[in-house]
Parts: sequence; structure tokens; C-alpha cells
Amino acid sequence: MSDPAYIFLVSSLYLISFGGLSFVMLQAIHSGAEAYSNVYTVEASRQFEDIFLFIPPNRLTEVAWSLSAAVFLLVFFLTGSLESQASVVRGVACGAVAGVTALQTPKWLLALLRIRRRHRFNNQLVDALVSMSNSLKAGFSIMQTVESEVQKHMNPLSQEFGILLHETRIGLKFEDALNNMEERVQSEDLTLVVRAIEIARQTGGNLTEVFETIAATIRERMRIEGRIRTLTAQGRLQGIIIGIMPLLLCGALLLIDPGMMIPFLKSKVGIIIIAAVLVLESIGAVFIRKIIRINV
Repeated sequence: MSDPAYIFLVSSLYLISFGGLSFVMLQAIHSGAEAYSNVYTVEASRQFEDIFLFIPPNRLTEVAWSLSAAVFLLVFFLTGSLESQASVVRGVACGAVAGVTALQTPKWLLALLRIRRRHRFNNQLVDALVSMSNSLKAGFSIMQTVESEVQKHMNPLSQEFGILLHETRIGLKFEDALNNMEERVQSEDLTLVVRAIEIARQTGGNLTEVFETIAATIRERMRIEGRIRTLTAQGRLQGIIIGIMPLLLCGALLLIDPGMMIPFLKSKVGIIIIAAVLVLESIGAVFIRKIIRINV
């Protein structure tokens, strides 16, 4: 058993197996990275363009992977170390989960920007409807009315109405241009306006009265939603405080006594407790969100 040739053969086979496994894993990671870059980031970049943020897909890929690598290294050194094989595996596992989660950052950022842009659009849409109603009463056509609103209002309404005008000028039907704008903005208020315009154009209805009625409806709904947000503000604040408190406490203990917290974070029991806390935090956030979220 102590024959040098035998030891060399076993070592060689072990190195070959380890090298082959590493090569396969690197190929899988490379293929996944290419798929992520070619599909996810290109789609995310296109969606950013819908809200007039023109970010190249390669730049979006660089930011996402850089953030993912930074999160992986941070979690790896918090939960594992290079001292033993078990600690390395533990750190790599926890870091991989955190890194993959960090790759979703562009998607979350896009969702947040869409919500903010939609909120501004809805606020501008009320005044635009009243102005369009007055323009129609003055004898303007629907296209002239839309063009005047592009010049009067700020972004994002002027941007979306400008695209609507551009699409109609290059030969697209007005109804199709409206549907494209509805798909880009994804606003319930705009959907109501689009459906009302389509029905009025088909049946010969009075668009001025339609716009005034829709503007009054949207304004009343905004008033009710504002009242609901005021009444549920305390519940939202309590949910945020309760959710952040364990994380702040963990960070404070890590700064005050790292000699106690780092071994805890690197132990199996500590990782299980942290995972359980994150799961329970997520479940609590979902329940609180459902309780305080009231659709009008």
C-alpha cells in the first residue's frame, strides 16, 4: 500500500477527477453566464428603454455580475473560511445563494422605477384629460389635442404621448398606437382612458364628457387611495421597523463583539438560525403587505 507508484497513480487519478469536475463546473457556470447575458440582461435593457433609460446590455451585465461577486465574497467570509473543507463548502453554498439573489438587482430596480414612473404618469394624466376636454370643446381634433399635451406637460406623459404621435405619423393606426402606449405604461387609469376612447370612436360618443368623467373618477380614486395610505401608514411603519430590527441588531453585535458573532455566523446552527429568520421575515412581510394593501 506504501508503494510510491501506487501513491502516484492514486494521486494522479484524484487530480484528473478533480480537474475534470472543475472543468465541467466552470463550463456550466460559463454557459449560465452567457445565457444570463444574452437573455436576461438584453430583456432588462429593453425594458429600461421603455422607461427612457438607455443602458447598454453589456454595461448592465457588468454591474450585475460585479454586484453578485461582491455579495458572494462578503457572505463567503462571513459564513465560511479557508481553514477547513467544511467551512469552504459552507461559505461557497451561502455565498452562491446570495450571489444569485444579487443578480436579480436589475429586475428589482426596474420594477421600482416602473412604479415611480407610473405614479407620476397617473398624476399628470388627470390634468391632461381636463385640458384635452377643453381643447376638444374649442374645436381641436384628437390628434391636435394630443400634440398640444406633448408641449404642455413634462415627462413621462409628454414622452408617451410623443411616441403615440410618432407612431401615427409613420402610418400606425391610432387605436394600435394607443394599445402600444397602454402596454408600455401598464397603468389602470390609462387603460380606462384607452377603452373609453375606443368605445367613443366606434359609437360616436362625446369625448369631452368622457374625458371629464374619467378625470373626475381618477381624481376621486386617488383621493381615496391617499386616505387609505394615511390610515395604513402606522401599519407600514411597524412592519418596516419589525423587519429591519433583527438585521440592525445583528449588525450592531457584529460591530460591538465580532469575536462572538463571527463564530456564530460560521457555525451550522448560526446559518440555520439566520436562514429561519430570513424565511420568517419574508412570510411576515407578505402577511403585513396583504393586510395593509387595499385595492380601490
